[in-house]
Amino acid sequence: MRILFLILLVGLVPSLLPAQSASAVRVAGDVPEIDGRLDEPLWKNAPVVTGFRQKSPVEGADPSNRTEVMFAYDDEYLYVGARNFIAGPDDVSAIVTRRDRSGASDRIIVSLDTYGDRRTAYSFSVTAGGVRSEYYHGSDSEYDRDYSYDPVWKARAQVYDDRWTAEMKIPFSQLRFNDAEEQAWGVNINRYMPLRNEDLYWIVIPEKESGWSSRMGRLTGIRGIRPSTRIELLPYVAGRATIADDVDPDDPYTSTLDLDARAGLDATIGIGPNLTVTAAINPDFGQVEADPAEVNLSVFETFFGERRPFFVEGAGLFSYNGARHYYSRRIGGAPHGGISAPALYSDEPENSTILGAAKLTGRLPSGLSIGVLSAVTEREFARYIDLGTGEEEIEEVEPLSYYGVARVKQEFDDGNATLGGITTVVIRDNDQATAVGTDVPSMAITGGIDWDVSLFENVYELDGNIAYSHVSGTPEAITRLQRRSTRYFQRPDADYVELDPMRTSLSGFASSLEFEKVEGAWTWEVAAAIESPEYELNDAGRLSSADDIDLWGDLRYRETTPGSFYQSWNTGVDWSLTWNFGGIRTSTSASTDFSVTWKNFFYNYIGIGFHDRGLSDTKTRGGPLMEDEDLLVNVWTGMGNNHGASVRWNWHVGYGLYEREGSFVNANAAVSADIGNRLELSAKPAYYTEVTPRQYVSTRPGGGEGTFGRRYIFSRLDFSQISLQLRANYAITPDLTLELYLEPFVATGGYSNFGELLQAGTGDVGLYGNDITLDEESGVYTLVDNGDSFTIGNPDFTVRSFRSNFVIRWEWLPGSTFFLVWQQNREGYQPSESSVSPGDWIDALGDEGEHVVAVKGSWWLDI
Repeated sequence: MRILFLILLVGLVPSLLPAQSASAVRVAGDVPEIDGRLDEPLWKNAPVVTGFRQKSPVEGADPSNRTEVMFAYDDEYLYVGARNFIAGPDDVSAIVTRRDRSGASDRIIVSLDTYGDRRTAYSFSVTAGGVRSEYYHGSDSEYDRDYSYDPVWKARAQVYDDRWTAEMKIPFSQLRFNDAEEQAWGVNINRYMPLRNEDLYWIVIPEKESGWSSRMGRLTGIRGIRPSTRIELLPYVAGRATIADDVDPDDPYTSTLDLDARAGLDATIGIGPNLTVTAAINPDFGQVEADPAEVNLSVFETFFGERRPFFVEGAGLFSYNGARHYYSRRIGGAPHGGISAPALYSDEPENSTILGAAKLTGRLPSGLSIGVLSAVTEREFARYIDLGTGEEEIEEVEPLSYYGVARVKQEFDDGNATLGGITTVVIRDNDQATAVGTDVPSMAITGGIDWDVSLFENVYELDGNIAYSHVSGTPEAITRLQRRSTRYFQRPDADYVELDPMRTSLSGFASSLEFEKVEGAWTWEVAAAIESPEYELNDAGRLSSADDIDLWGDLRYRETTPGSFYQSWNTGVDWSLTWNFGGIRTSTSASTDFSVTWKNFFYNYIGIGFHDRGLSDTKTRGGPLMEDEDLLVNVWTGMGNNHGASVRWNWHVGYGLYEREGSFVNANAAVSADIGNRLELSAKPAYYTEVTPRQYVSTRPGGGEGTFGRRYIFSRLDFSQISLQLRANYAITPDLTLELYLEPFVATGGYSNFGELLQAGTGDVGLYGNDITLDEESGVYTLVDNGDSFTIGNPDFTVRSFRSNFVIRWEWLPGSTFFLVWQQNREGYQPSESSVSPGDWIDALGDEGEHVVAVKGSWWLDI
């Protein structure tokens, strides 16, 4: 009995021990001047937080340098002071960069769980160069970081011979916390010393354990403050000049110079202590960097990351386990319709205009987080000169549209379990007399519930979701959805779905369940997911393919205790299987990998995998099933140096071998260098080449019974792509920066060995051999098969582009920013293949394009 009592007592001791605590003092005299010097009496008398330990390189070891942190406050601000001792001036990296780019600098990071919910947190960082960054932790994980959190606050740093010091001034109005006489906040502090490769923490969370906010110490002593009623306005004015090259003088819709001016407003309004309304009227995104160039030869849409500030901020509150119900780039995206008649000249909008958008976000004391967004986009029209009549016509290409998203998540058991829900709605004011009115759904609704549960002291996690979708519209719109690559209901050999041209709606469902072990040396995961054939998210969300049943899992081992020649290493295996709802196995894959970080903090990794032949239900683009090529082997390896070095580099090489003489090579690298303390240069070259044995080309009538009377034409494709991303960032001060981005891009594709699928469900292709000719003048192939003659266009291509972006960014007052932007966009296309080489980048400079010069100024008003 005594033994049992002792065992229970030992098990309870950790939970009974008080958490480490830090104390904040109220400012009694003059408030400190935020200059980074810490020379006020306040900092000499404030309680000091010490006792930092290493998390890396030796977990739990004493740090090589001492760190002292102090907290103070008044009615409006939280003040943080830090003394970071060093061995000498050469023992600190004080690089000056733009905000939110800490780089390879020494830094001090203060993380605050202001709700006291042991799940979420705000982190504030300042480097020895005085550069600020901040992010929001939406879950109990240090590396769940939402960098869209963009508060208005102040920080400065100073470097001395034996220390560098930092001061932070964080307005309480920029934090969210509960209304209480005395605040109970969690806190942790991290100091990073890149030159020593030391990562220090006040509270060290072992590498093999999970948690962040739940493991924090306590910040005590903050009394008598109240959440403020927040009203912040950010009006802006902007001007834009577009200068085009090689303008056709007969084209009435283009000009050498196009001028535009606009004004708008962003507003942030606090509702009570925990909720915030953010609204945008006539938002401007003129300073947003362009998407990277690409050539997409697959059937699936490319999804780019969001860059627009209004949609980036607080995006983590709308995330949902297992699905992508909300993809913000649908709002204001390219119009769905196009010109329905041949045009001599045309003027078509590239994007839909956002008339206004608003969102409600926040977190209640009960642990309920809320995210609600509404947006309205303008009805868009295209103008064109009809090729037949020579008259100008105007055609609607996008209806007036409403987008709504609502997301809630409730926490239970101190954040160890959550239950959430999401719904989205898109309503379009379709005029059925227009082409676009019949092509797009008039209403789309999605929704679902999701959950995650931490089990056995956070060692295991159980996550999952159940979701649904419903889309309605004209028979033409729903037929279009049935025929698109997401589902291909027109497949002639599919016996469980069929194309119904009279349908006016689709309703589908999806679900997933994932069980994983997240702590310890051994970790693993097993999961399953299903998406019904009629599941559809692409009005407000993102979905590449429905009609899937997926199983996957992985097993990993990690060693985080340094050995005689390594710092850490890990290895693992993973696998996946996919079927469609017809019971057809469409994919099987497996891989294993190994990575190691050496004592000098260089790292290497290597892996090998394969993909077994399955029956593809997309390869024929709506035709019958066809065998995929086996990926016989896929090997990859890479290497990089110390992340804290002044010159940082890494490289990656991958090679794959398909059956039927197919293969690919993928090689890329990155190098960045700090030149002095203010200039950073970086380059990311990439090269990819692939030989695809069976590339889809076209579908024609006249096929045999084995392919249901259609010809599915394929060829060998020799594809090559080379790109380079160059950046130069110069920081005059952390608040005044110059940024240059250049991206030349070239891709070529050569098609040969044309043939057609001989029998559905196989990969056998009958080659046309010599029965094919190319008319060089018209660029048309004539093919002959069993006496039948038909034509296809020459699919060969060379695509070039050159994009550049030069930005002067000046935060002239806290929260108020001035931008001067020069963008260049050039692109060229020719219907023939040429060998890809870096010399093509020079040719891209001579392609047609445009220059855009934009000026924007905003003024932050705290009312």
